[in-house]
Amino acid sequence: MPEFRRMRIDDVHAAAKLEAEAFGKDAWKEKDFIETLGLDYALYVVALENEQLAGICGLRNLCGDADITNVAVSDCHRRKGIARAMLEFLMKESEKIGVQQFTLEVRAGNIPAIKLYEGLGFITEGVRKNFYTDPTEDALIMWNRDWRTNA
Repeated sequence: MPEFRRMRIDDVHAAAKLEAEAFGKDAWKEKDFIETLGLDYALYVVALENEQLAGICGLRNLCGDADITNVAVSDCHRRKGIARAMLEFLMKESEKIGVQQFTLEVRAGNIPAIKLYEGLGFITEGVRKNFYTDPTEDALIMWNRDWRTNA
């Protein structure tokens, strides 16, 4: 299993590259990560395997409600349980900044991600019509309001 830690400024270049691999033109750029790392209400973590960036995820804490904004694992590290372990680490670390519950959006057709989130206790509570582009697709709005019980 990889090592997990908070994202640092020296991770930004690799994080942006991983995002581009995972999300194409919708990916965050280096400047987005740099800006976010400076926010006291944001928490971003990385997964390192053999000292290389294998995954990233992060959230923004809005009065105890955490919006998980990014979850990405590099192609060569998928299907190894890294995303789940990384999210569990993120959720535990988020206690330090006062997070009580989590929300996220996921493409309605991204069944592997939906299954991952459901396995972590998230449930679908709404839909954002045509939220994603290229291709156009709805987003499921998922919440985990009792993560300590489901973790």
